Amino acid sequence: MLKLPKIIGHRGVAAYAPENTIEGIHTAADMGIEWVELDVKLSKDQIPILFHDEALDRTTNGSGPVAQKTLEELRELECGSWFADSFAGIKIPTLEEALEVLLERRLGLNLEIKPCPGRERETAEVALDLLSQIWDDHDRLLVSSFSLISLQTAQELAQDWQRGLLIGEHWPENWQELIDFIEPSTINVNAGTVTREEVEAVIDQGLHVLAYTVNDPDEARRLLRWGIDGVFSDAPDVVREGLFSVH
Repeated sequence: MLKLPKIIGHRGVAAYAPENTIEGIHTAADMGIEWVELDVKLSKDQIPILFHDEALDRTTNGSGPVAQKTLEELRELECGSWFADSFAGIKIPTLEEALEVLLERRLGLNLEIKPCPGRERETAEVALDLLSQIWDDHDRLLVSSFSLISLQTAQELAQDWQRGLLIGEHWPENWQELIDFIEPSTINVNAGTVTREEVEAVIDQGLHVLAYTVNDPDEARRLLRWGIDGVFSDAPDVVREGLFSVH
């Protein structure tokens, strides 16, 4: 049984620390957040790393596609100063490093498989192989993706791990077929575009619904009222305080 919290830190805790970093994981844990969502990609030499974008430009002092850099080349970059001077010099972490910190800090994980184009299957294979060696708490792990190929790979290789199907701004007409095909435990929906009817239709299928990315307590309250199980937030403390403070 998945033990999903009401609030999951998005990309670690993206309002307070650079996304997809060890520092972000520690910051989330220090705030009392129970789970974080992190993105995994592959380096050129097939090492799973935490990274969101296809290009290095936004969050590092490098440029160009992540997929064309070896881990050694990626390690030469820093990924903190774009966020704040106090984080200058920090490095892109490997998935293995992140998993060790998550276990040490006792955090649950939603690992989003975020493959570079054409690497949908291999990214899932490599990440899941590593997960299987390190992680054994099935109640505190959700493997999600927008990529059907990545989710199908997860279904084949790690049938007993819970899967999350990510849905973007446009609700797919064939969503029922996708559910039958992928057999997910959760549908992770876009908070800004999903409708109450869509949420209720998924709940009627007996699935959990999570919504991204929610930084406003009023929006979180509305979604929870619809029956959504939890939200991904860059500022989980703000949402938590807004939801659970006594007025």
